[in-house]
Amino acid sequence: MDSAVRHLVSQYNPKGNRVGWLMMSSILVEAWDLYSIAFVLIFIRNQYNPDPLLLGLAAAGTQGGALIGALLGGWLSDKIGRRVMFLSTMVMFIIFALVQAFVPSVGWLVVVRFILGVPLGSDISNGYTYIMESMPKGKREVMGNRWQFMFAVGEVLTLAVIALFLISDLPHEMVWRVTLAMGALPALVILVMRHDLPETAVWLIRRGRFREARQVSMQMYGDRLDMLPDEDIVVPHPRPTAFLADIRSDPIRWRATLYGWIACFAQASEFSTFAFYLPVLFVMVGVSSILGTDLVTMALYVVAAISGWVGPQITPRIGQRGIGIAGFAIVLVSLLVAAGALYTGTTMLLPFAAAAMLWGHYWDASNCMTIPTMVAKPEYRGTASGFAYMFVKLPSFLAIFLFPTLFAAIGQANATLFVAIFPLIGLLAAIFILPEVYGFEQD
Repeated sequence: MDSAVRHLVSQYNPKGNRVGWLMMSSILVEAWDLYSIAFVLIFIRNQYNPDPLLLGLAAAGTQGGALIGALLGGWLSDKIGRRVMFLSTMVMFIIFALVQAFVPSVGWLVVVRFILGVPLGSDISNGYTYIMESMPKGKREVMGNRWQFMFAVGEVLTLAVIALFLISDLPHEMVWRVTLAMGALPALVILVMRHDLPETAVWLIRRGRFREARQVSMQMYGDRLDMLPDEDIVVPHPRPTAFLADIRSDPIRWRATLYGWIACFAQASEFSTFAFYLPVLFVMVGVSSILGTDLVTMALYVVAAISGWVGPQITPRIGQRGIGIAGFAIVLVSLLVAAGALYTGTTMLLPFAAAAMLWGHYWDASNCMTIPTMVAKPEYRGTASGFAYMFVKLPSFLAIFLFPTLFAAIGQANATLFVAIFPLIGLLAAIFILPEVYGFEQD
């Protein structure tokens, strides 16, 4: 089995690139949900006048659901297969994205958005396992690091649509209901495009389903995997928690995974606190109107999209460690400049500091999911990916839910300075913990 798996991951086929992009495309769905709620929250508040706690839960609901979905989906991906999971999660998302448009209250919106987060968390962790098992070393790392590019593209599209709604002077209730429901559209397109993808040959091999694995390999790579027998065998299913002991047994894989968890937590915290509330921040300091803020923020995410594309492209030259160090260092300096601008009242610096911060963020966040998924053994890969994604969604939920309270309690400048703690942690982890794992291959 091991020789067949090594043989597969050392090959390259253009179909693998297509598979990678199909898995990355689901990021558009999450980006739409995350950033659309940030902009339409003001309309929901004006319509229902909920207390701040309930409004915070409406914003953070999908993050809480995704926390559960990441762990559950990763485990199920290892247990029942990658294909079943990436199809079922898209179906579930389509249904509950549409339900958002018809909720009668903020309380029901919280419930629906929490459920909606479950397939989001599941799909990301499952998508990474599919990429790592469908592309060869060197190529899979670049594709995995492109998730931030897809995030930025999704955010630009979301902001463009909201700007059109605002310019069209649509009723605010229609704006927020239609905007949230429109997340079902890209999900439907992704579902149709993914429908014919087979199960990964690597997962089938690890399950002892050799005949199916040979068929899939022939379909995807034109390779019959002659080293495998013609008969299936029974392979014991490992316990989900066994991946922790397995990772700890190898110092390189353990340090890489530990860095991945820290980087996931740090990048999610820096983004969900400062960047998520950029529109609110701009309005509070008088940078622009709601429409103007939408357009300025859209321009910032065009910069982020360029960064998200450039980062993976230069990763083969500077390595995973280099992109992590550079990204966290840029974010740290940018947040310190932003805090200084707020302390001194030079608010015109904020858009430039925000642009630099997003450039760095889209580098430091690029590999935090790639690394722990890549270094995990195939039998634990879904679980390892879901476990890593938990470190993205937990701080995202807490930050979106609790940061407004901190923001109000200690002020804009102090809160921004506080956020700088997170890129500092990520930078230290990249320097002292992360070994270079670009091109990593299992023994």
